[in-house]
Amino acid sequence: MATPARSSLFSPAITDPAWRRRIRRGLLKWFDRHRRDLPWRRSRDAYHIWVSEVMLQQTQAATVVRYFEPFIKSFPTVGALAAADEQDVLRHWQGMGYYRRARNLYQAARMVTEQHHGIVPNDPESLSALPGVGRYMAGAVLSQAYECRLPILEANSRRVLSRLLGQTAPERSLWRAAALLLPRRRVGDFNQAIMELGALVCTSKVPDCAACPLAGACGARHDGTETQIPHRSAGSPDVAVNEVAIVVRRGARVLLAQRPPEGRWPGLWEFPRAEVPAGEAHDAVARRWLHERTGLRIRIGRRLAVIRHRVTNHLITLTCLEANRVSGECHRGHYPRALWLAPVRCGEYPISSPQRRLVQHLTVRASEG
Repeated sequence: MATPARSSLFSPAITDPAWRRRIRRGLLKWFDRHRRDLPWRRSRDAYHIWVSEVMLQQTQAATVVRYFEPFIKSFPTVGALAAADEQDVLRHWQGMGYYRRARNLYQAARMVTEQHHGIVPNDPESLSALPGVGRYMAGAVLSQAYECRLPILEANSRRVLSRLLGQTAPERSLWRAAALLLPRRRVGDFNQAIMELGALVCTSKVPDCAACPLAGACGARHDGTETQIPHRSAGSPDVAVNEVAIVVRRGARVLLAQRPPEGRWPGLWEFPRAEVPAGEAHDAVARRWLHERTGLRIRIGRRLAVIRHRVTNHLITLTCLEANRVSGECHRGHYPRALWLAPVRCGEYPISSPQRRLVQHLTVRASEG
């Protein structure tokens, strides 16, 4: 493809119909040859596409592949999801994190069932009124399921468009460029193609320009700035956090508690967990915090594990201690619900990823007697 002269962001390249046609044809032809066989692409079912798009937010496609089909098997329709128990939905979601997505999807399914007879709306206004559905989500679902001529903009397509335009463009300009590039037919395929190109070829650090069908029309490639566009702002510095989790035993059972409806991992279950201030010992914090929040008095035992994980820019070191209940009954307060369970039953409840590793540790120990 010949590179058109470019004097500013939209003139003349993006406003040139011939240039836009070359982009569309080259991208769709490439997509037909190189598209990945992803399970949600085998159907035009709006609900299936919607579920996949929710899962793909902040989660890699390779991870979503493992969760998509089991989730659809358990909740095959909007009505099935709406009729489910929220805790069951969260349990099927565990492993992907960002549980607010699952809660929004669940609440939205109930709204679709009540207000739209269980049919995913085919207009942007109705779909965007649902929890968790923004401009990108509406465009992605409606273009793929109903061929609505709506643009999308997310990390991959933003990067591809910025490089085509030869600069780190403002958000409004990128939305306008995405809309101008849309074909009249195969809109859903085009939107998927531009994301696919960003995921497989026009990658963040090392774009494979030799394999790109749009290299000849790419402003950044023409200027030699493909590794500099889009400009990446410095992220927030990492914050180290120390926490303690307490596995309280009462005979053969352990205490599992449901988190409050606000804060990190709302509504999920956990072994009681507290942040450890600098200069304090884990066992002292565990005894004090557990008594204040649950009413239990405990005797600290051995350290079971140290689990390290990241939540956004927080690097968390979770020290897991074993303890025995000495006295007291677990009262409602910080935790709205608490259960004494055999360790092998803890996996039946939705639990955050780091604590699920602790559950696995306990399950192995229990199986070994």
